[in-house]
Amino acid sequence: MVLALISFFSSAYAANAYAAKPTRVEVLYMNHGPLMDTLDKMKGIFSSYGDKISVSWYDFDSKEGEDFKAKKGIKQHMPLVIWIDGNAVVKLGQKQVKFVGFPTGAGPAFFQGKWTIDDLKAALDQVTAKK
Repeated sequence: MVLALISFFSSAYAANAYAAKPTRVEVLYMNHGPLMDTLDKMKGIFSSYGDKISVSWYDFDSKEGEDFKAKKGIKQHMPLVIWIDGNAVVKLGQKQVKFVGFPTGAGPAFFQGKWTIDDLKAALDQVTAKK
């Protein structure tokens, strides 16, 4: 009986040890009107992944945001940067997508990046496919 219990608990521990960690998503954002639509769309996408992702939000103008910018080496004015498992650049097919600035077609033209909400979803689909 004791051996059976030891075997059971060892198996349960081993299964937990190999469970996939959630994909870490970090978002540095400016809490300003022009970005609200994009942030709402991102929140909708993030919620669809359940426990496959863990999202941390950092307001650019907060103390926490200041500390996070220092940690990431961000010194310039940026409305939005998204890191997926520590990377702001993700390879999707043949292209490299950099999640910096507003998505293409949103917000002021000079702050638009070369990524779309669909690119963000594709990147998350890619990294969570095995979780």
